[in-house]
Amino acid sequence: MSTGLLYALAGVLLFVMGMAGAIIMAGALRKILAFNIMGSGAFLVLVGLAQRDGIPDPVPQAMVLTGIVVAVASTALALALARRLAADGDEER
Repeated sequence: MSTGLLYALAGVLLFVMGMAGAIIMAGALRKILAFNIMGSGAFLVLVGLAQRDGIPDPVPQAMVLTGIVVAVASTALALALARRLAADGDEER
């Protein structure tokens, strides 16, 4: 079994764990964390499958770096929205 395949299998495992967490867990912060774990799994699969004999392909690596930047920005937005929803929920009580 090659190293790239091991990375891909670990990525699939992370993705499934994140999906289970997103479905089962309650609470906005836990769901945001579960979606981040799913994204990390997808990135790991992409990097693992891009590895070939010799030099790895740089295009999937660039896509993963771009995806990480987008994931950080979307996580910041989701956390800001969750904070705002929690603050609005406290005012209604």
